[in-house]
Amino acid sequence: MQEAVLALLAKEPTHGYELQLRLQEALGPSAPALNAGQVYVALGRLERAGLVAVVEAATDAGPGRKTYELTAAGHERVRSWLESVSRPRPTLAEFHLKACLAARTGLADPVDLVDRHRREVLRRLRDVQRLRLADDGEQTASSLLLDGLTLQLDAELRWLDACARHWERATARGED
Repeated sequence: MQEAVLALLAKEPTHGYELQLRLQEALGPSAPALNAGQVYVALGRLERAGLVAVVEAATDAGPGRKTYELTAAGHERVRSWLESVSRPRPTLAEFHLKACLAARTGLADPVDLVDRHRREVLRRLRDVQRLRLADDGEQTASSLLLDGLTLQLDAELRWLDACARHWERATARGED
């Protein structure tokens, strides 16, 4: 969640409640509901880590409203997160969130993210296939695991193809 908060702040400084709304929108209806406490805990940790700074914004009545903005270190962390292909691999939900936030913030091209992720999945698939070939076609307990990994990676590649088609169409229409 911290990287997602940083990515949203990279677009523009904002306050915690607005971050909560934007995260919920990016995650969509299938994601569990976020409560404000989760966002503010993440913001507190990011502030202590020097990735976020708090700016008090004056209001007409009452105490000032806290607005959060990225520090230089925060910008670097977002850039690094968007460029990474995690190992162990990120969950599909994390990758989906990364692509959505890349498109929404303009910090990275979601089609490029899909391509980088696809290359990593293809590399893993080749590694698994080499191991499976080394089993000499025997059906062993380890070959069952390798077959399962092959099926998972194949499914992930099909999903990435669907992601690429979506982001290519969205980019052509100028949407995020």
